[in-house]
Amino acid sequence: MPYSTLDYDLSDGLARITFRRPERFNALDPLMARELCDAANRCSSDRAVRAVLLTGSGDQAFCAGGDVSVFAERLDTVELLVREMTTYLHAAVSRFARMRAPLVGAVNGVAAGAGFSLVTACDLVVAADSATFTSAYTRIGLAPDGSSTHFLSRLVGPRRAMELYLTNRVLSADEALEWGLVNRVVPAAALAGEAAELARQLAAGPTGAFGAVKALLQSAATESLETQMELESRAIAAAGASADGQEGVRAFVAKRPARFTGA
Repeated sequence: MPYSTLDYDLSDGLARITFRRPERFNALDPLMARELCDAANRCSSDRAVRAVLLTGSGDQAFCAGGDVSVFAERLDTVELLVREMTTYLHAAVSRFARMRAPLVGAVNGVAAGAGFSLVTACDLVVAADSATFTSAYTRIGLAPDGSSTHFLSRLVGPRRAMELYLTNRVLSADEALEWGLVNRVVPAAALAGEAAELARQLAAGPTGAFGAVKALLQSAATESLETQMELESRAIAAAGASADGQEGVRAFVAKRPARFTGA
């Protein structure tokens, strides 16, 4: 289906989602929240999707969070508005987190508010050297949403997470790399190519095994050692029985590159 606020393209196993409101710094409005949820549903249900690349249009912003001008226009019903938007946003994040395919963020500019939260929800993140990162919620008297209270402290630790929320400190791309918020910083002109190459590499990989890694890292924070090891046992056994797992074993023994299909 065509979208009004984002672009969606699937080619050779790689789904590309691009926020398309550059005049509003790719900020989320109710329609974008709904469309992002729909795109996430497509990614999580389509077996042809083996990696997802999430980025923003233009060179100023990845996503500047919720469109505050929309909130200002609807202050009398803002509680209902925010509940509606977070319903779709949170469903999208949940689909991205639970799907097999890895989610790669290509941060091309400002990542603030919900955009900042989406960065924390990505599996891998490549940032332009011009990108900046800030929570921004409490600056306007709001609390965080979009999953960052789940992911952020895992990435940067509880003290740094608290600092980002309470002070709204703006991190440069290099600081975000040092803090563990992103995986790689590249020149802005090279971002699209570098992020796409990483996503294509993942799209050619063992998608089921990648999904198992994502699930195991999610459960690790809450399960006991013994339960986590049982989950690991089940996951590696299932992977070994899969077509990709068996191809990987055969390729290793034959000393040739594996040809994974996502099966």
